[in-house]
Amino acid sequence: MAKVKLTKNEQKKQKDSLKMFQRYLPTLMLKKQQLQAEIRTVDIRVTELRRIKEQTEESFKKWIGVFGEKGVFTPDILRVTKLLAGEGNIAGVPIPIFEGAEFETAQYDLVKKPLWLDLAVDNMKKALLLDLEMQCLEEQQRRLRKELQTTSQRVNLFEKIKIPEAKANIKKIAVYLGDQQTAAVVRGKISKRGMERASS
Repeated sequence: MAKVKLTKNEQKKQKDSLKMFQRYLPTLMLKKQQLQAEIRTVDIRVTELRRIKEQTEESFKKWIGVFGEKGVFTPDILRVTKLLAGEGNIAGVPIPIFEGAEFETAQYDLVKKPLWLDLAVDNMKKALLLDLEMQCLEEQQRRLRKELQTTSQRVNLFEKIKIPEAKANIKKIAVYLGDQQTAAVVRGKISKRGMERASS
């Protein structure tokens, strides 16, 4: 605890600080609750996406054999050309919002390629969209958790250190000023008695 001046000005300064801490603490606590709620929502969505991705991967197991056919499903047949993402804001934290993606499919001869290729390309698009959304959600989680950590530290700082410290300082100054006032009154009385004795 820093050394505190035992003066009326310091007492006023400490009281002003206490009011400020007590005014901002509820706002910080509300922000902390909002962040926790939003993190839970994102966690639920991540869990849901993982479940969907597992189902998609299960359905891919049926296709995995045909992907090995030479010259049919080449890596350049499908690629992401544009990631569509917006910016959102939760409790003052800017977060990316996944809005989709644009794909480019290589031209292929419908007569020469097997019938399953169109369905495989559609399934690959779905799998890529899941991966891209998951990456966006993971970035949201990272940013929200970082802000939650900072906000929690501030709440703890105000609750456990700053507010008790300000109250203790105010009390210490009040006791000191009270003692000084009492001592001044006693000195005044002693001085008055001394003057009365001197005059008589």
